[in-house]
Amino acid sequence: MKILLAEDEEHIAKMVVFKLNKAGYEVIHAENGEEAVNMAKESNPDLILLDVMMPIFDGFEVLKQLKEEETLKDTPVIMLTAKSEEEDTLKGFDLGATDYMVKPFRPAELLARVKRVLGDAS
Repeated sequence: MKILLAEDEEHIAKMVVFKLNKAGYEVIHAENGEEAVNMAKESNPDLILLDVMMPIFDGFEVLKQLKEEETLKDTPVIMLTAKSEEEDTLKGFDLGATDYMVKPFRPAELLARVKRVLGDAS
């Protein structure tokens, strides 16, 4: 299964890619919001892990654009962000996020949520 990670913080991206690759997932990485939208359209991933605070488009704008795309509107999205205020969480869900994780997060918990969203019992 293919996962698109949209994350501009290199150390977080490397950790997430490593953890997901080790679990058998193919991961593609976007470093900003514009790249995330383009890569999602090109690769049609099974899941998108989406940071909120990124260059060019923030994660909320990316999510809005993805949900407007016929081929991506049903793709699950897990928000990964330091924005922990209730209004941010609600905004993510209102825009169509499947799940919302606040940084810092535990890699094992992220993997568990990815497996749950993808229906992967392995």
